[in-house]
Amino acid sequence: MSNPTSSHLVGLIGTGVGPSLTPAMHMAEGRAHGLDYVYRPIDLTSLSLAPERVGEVLTWARMLGFDAVNVTHPCKQLVIEHLDAIDPVAADLGAVNTVLFTEAGAVGHNTDTTGFAHGFTEGLPDARLDHVVLVGAGGAGTAVADALLRLGCTHLTVVDLDVDRASTVARELVGRHPLAQVDASSFDKLSILLPHSDGVVHATPTGMAAHPGVAFDPALLHPDLWVADIVYRPLDTALLAAARAAGCRTLDGGHMAVHQAVDAFALITGLTPDADRMSQHFRRLATNQPR
Repeated sequence: MSNPTSSHLVGLIGTGVGPSLTPAMHMAEGRAHGLDYVYRPIDLTSLSLAPERVGEVLTWARMLGFDAVNVTHPCKQLVIEHLDAIDPVAADLGAVNTVLFTEAGAVGHNTDTTGFAHGFTEGLPDARLDHVVLVGAGGAGTAVADALLRLGCTHLTVVDLDVDRASTVARELVGRHPLAQVDASSFDKLSILLPHSDGVVHATPTGMAAHPGVAFDPALLHPDLWVADIVYRPLDTALLAAARAAGCRTLDGGHMAVHQAVDAFALITGLTPDADRMSQHFRRLATNQPR
């Protein structure tokens, strides 16, 4: 964790990050702590930089005086080879979303997985975790999977259009969580899986403003199922609307978005942020954003 100082320069590296709500959320919390806190997007698309040049971007950021950067799609895996050290949780996941520039070099962390865990505990504190279905085996899905297993999920089924990818993720999860049952499946098995599951987490881009829709048939939802979506733009996705109509308890993507930022802010500043305040600010921003 960084030592608390009065000023911080932070960046967000990724493609299409210009509209991100994360900079405003971080800077508002910085002001609340009396910090000179500047957070700027570093949009690889606008800069005409390929994601594979993330190592150069890290070097430039450090030379320009940045204290830390957040890293998002599609650089969370690409950045790892350019780090001097990596937190064990991030190393297990094979994905980094926060890099601190320290005396020991560039150190990687993953607050996506801790952010989902904190958000889940906040929003669905009594949810059953005997059998959970995870839809989406990408980087975000893997972070969610680890969080669910740390929270006590005893049987996790990973579903993806690429069943081989789902199988690989499942094997890696078993290696990290040997006491849990983790298996892989395909979308056409959801009609068999969901009726007997406690909950489902959606972790694909479907439902985002640029990718509208629902990833699977909402007719499969039932009142005994809780439904979590990691999409947060919009906060009220078509999936969540369908889940509420079916009588399901729901968790929107704002919980993960806020808590990954809360955890990153703590790592960057060495201070304890006010999660409720950050959540309120985020939801004001999200509500006022065009869909």
